[in-house]
Amino acid sequence: MLYRKISKEIESHLRSGSNRIMIVEGARQVGKSYIIREVGKKLFSNFIEINFIKDDETEGLFRDIHELNEFYLALSMVAGGKLGEKSDTLIFLDEIQHYPQYLTMLKFLREEGKFTYIASGSLLGIALRNTTSIPVGSIIRKQMYQLDFEEWLIAAGWSFEAIDYIYDCYKRRVSLTEAQHNNLMGEFKKYLLVGGLPDAVNTYIETHNIVRVREVQEAIRNLYKEDAIKYEKESEKKLLVRRIYDMIVSQMENKKKRIVAKDIRDKKGDRFEWYADEFEYLISSGIAIAVYAISNPKYPLSESVHKNLLKLYLNDVGMLTGRLFEYNIAPVMKDEQGINLGSVYESVVAQELKAHGHNLFYYDNAKKGEVDYLVDNVAEMSVLPVEVKSGKDYTSHKALNRFIENKEYNIHNGIVLCNEREVYTKDNVTYMPIYYIMCIKRAEIPKENLTF
Repeated sequence: MLYRKISKEIESHLRSGSNRIMIVEGARQVGKSYIIREVGKKLFSNFIEINFIKDDETEGLFRDIHELNEFYLALSMVAGGKLGEKSDTLIFLDEIQHYPQYLTMLKFLREEGKFTYIASGSLLGIALRNTTSIPVGSIIRKQMYQLDFEEWLIAAGWSFEAIDYIYDCYKRRVSLTEAQHNNLMGEFKKYLLVGGLPDAVNTYIETHNIVRVREVQEAIRNLYKEDAIKYEKESEKKLLVRRIYDMIVSQMENKKKRIVAKDIRDKKGDRFEWYADEFEYLISSGIAIAVYAISNPKYPLSESVHKNLLKLYLNDVGMLTGRLFEYNIAPVMKDEQGINLGSVYESVVAQELKAHGHNLFYYDNAKKGEVDYLVDNVAEMSVLPVEVKSGKDYTSHKALNRFIENKEYNIHNGIVLCNEREVYTKDNVTYMPIYYIMCIKRAEIPKENLTF
């Protein structure tokens, strides 16, 4: 069983006695159903799972239900004698977005309180966009991602004590030993190849065969494309969603790494806003990560975003290296000369930052250049710039220097992530190895500042 940090949050919620219903959302194949099943069976003697996609593909027992009494009747037909009391019965509504009426019904299920409920949704952002009555006060939305690098290390057999040691070194801004660094870099490179999708990770652990891993990733990639067909009614939109998704990898090799509107249909004059729905689908479904442009960074960053200027990254770095290198592991594992891993490093940093709760932005200024990532530094009410370097020229970053030097931006420091072992700070820039990205969590506000 793969260790997933979210299991503690799910368990804590179910133990809390809260009558709000948790919905675990995220892209397909990130492990939502599995972890809910594991926690639910552990805590409740009666665990009933209803997968709405499977229901629709078979007898459709729950398909046209809109009333509570009808739901309870259908539930009794499939659960039999498993239905007990709220304290010992958990109803898991899997793929709830497939029957959107149940999103509205959650409010009434909560109010009646017959049983305990939890739900999951793979395309919940799309479903909620089209739901007329969203039960805001009745639900808790929790985002789930694939395994991050910390979870990968645990899957690879690293102890929690070793993980704590890495965090401690990061906090104290100290370097690991040469042997520790080489060991951790080796694991990081494997993570770049396999990524964090649970089926791919399990396949790697079982076989250590890159061909088998790539087969899993290709099947998931095709599943993502099929989802676009299911949830976009207009045939032209389906094709455009798939076209943009396929363009993400090739566009990342460009200097700006942005998808340009005129390239989508190869038509001059096309405007970004014409494709707003397609971009929204890719982002809301969780299969792409959006990084929005900021030209005048002020905290909080969301107040000065340019929503028509964005970069898209694949949601999983293993999916990216599969597209770039197929079965060849040498470009990643052996640092082959002439192979630029810049887009791979940027992707894994986007994936990690997003999984750690950050909203992602980048600095884009025609005169002063670009900085790869900007995130809100909540504790200091400032902005933290993060630059990613995959080569030997990691100390060359004119745009980052200008960014930090600008007094109007009130930037305290910046971070450069690179391949080098040594951690040091110079001119308000801290250089650290790329694997320390696992430690850059969303800043917590000190407890003494939470009460008033």
